[in-house]
Amino acid sequence: MDIRKLDEDVAILAQPTPAAIADLRQAGFAAIICNRPDDEAAGQPRFAEIAAEAERLGMQARYLPVVPGKVTPADGAAFAALLAELPKPIAAYCRTGNRSETLWKLARGG
Repeated sequence: MDIRKLDEDVAILAQPTPAAIADLRQAGFAAIICNRPDDEAAGQPRFAEIAAEAERLGMQARYLPVVPGKVTPADGAAFAALLAELPKPIAAYCRTGNRSETLWKLARGG
């Protein structure tokens, strides 16, 4: 699993499996943000599966799905609100991590 740190509180990664959530917890992450809509691709884990595993491990999980290529300033504001609300550090994911990084940049005013 390739985790890329954006700052001291936020990292991004590609779609994890439910089993990989334990690795995120072991790496010290306290929360997860999913930026990938359910059913974007066949066979992708649904957010409910990821959230259930995160909660079982004592992590918080939030769902902020964004369609590829259609990230809006409102999405960035919603991401900023989640960053303010959730315990740190946070792992955000989508298919490749790019949408999550774009949301992080928007949340920082970029």
